[in-house]
Amino acid sequence: MINELHQQLSQIEPFNQFPDIARSQVAECAHSRRFKDGVFVTHHDDEWPYMVYIESGALEAVKVSPEGRSLLVYKLQAGEVFWGLTFFNEKVRMPVSIRAAGETRLLLWSREEILPILLEHARTLWSICGILIQRVQVASAIVEDLAFQPVAGRLAKMLLEIYGGKGSEFLARDMTLDEMAARVGTTREMVCRLLYKFADEKWIDITRTEFRLVDSSELGQLAGTKSPD
Repeated sequence: MINELHQQLSQIEPFNQFPDIARSQVAECAHSRRFKDGVFVTHHDDEWPYMVYIESGALEAVKVSPEGRSLLVYKLQAGEVFWGLTFFNEKVRMPVSIRAAGETRLLLWSREEILPILLEHARTLWSICGILIQRVQVASAIVEDLAFQPVAGRLAKMLLEIYGGKGSEFLARDMTLDEMAARVGTTREMVCRLLYKFADEKWIDITRTEFRLVDSSELGQLAGTKSPD
């Protein structure tokens, strides 16, 4: 089992920057955990000093307002690495809640177990810095959308990202209004009104169970982006 995990980690950044002996040490202190869909891995304001690799499934970072409105801040896919802020600073708590999206299997390392190994290997720490910079760039783009793009534009952009490459056939509506609202930072009522406005404009067709794009170019103009071919 350790040998298999050692081989797996050798293909993954930042673990591939460790020399073989150190990677074996990392494999030995890994903890495997499984989470069912919707189960929270950690909550907002928790102390969570872990480094995580997503073997399968996905994780969603969710922010909840005092009124109970959810915003899906970020989604981490299988193959990605993630850290709680407490991993880097023992005084900092989680700014978001993390939940499983689908059946999810994780490998976790506690700060106290893996930090001594990390501190001995500058190449791995440099690789972690690169990953963190990429995350900051993604977060910056999300904040920019929320700050400067109207809700209608954010919804149009989301529809194009999810359905834009799937042709013009009717598709099952696989997202609830609440899920859409969490993705674009608004309420389910606003999403519902905008979807039917898009339908009135003949940009989409929508029923209770199905959905299809009719005019991607108009949605693309609203989203401020080029629509998919």
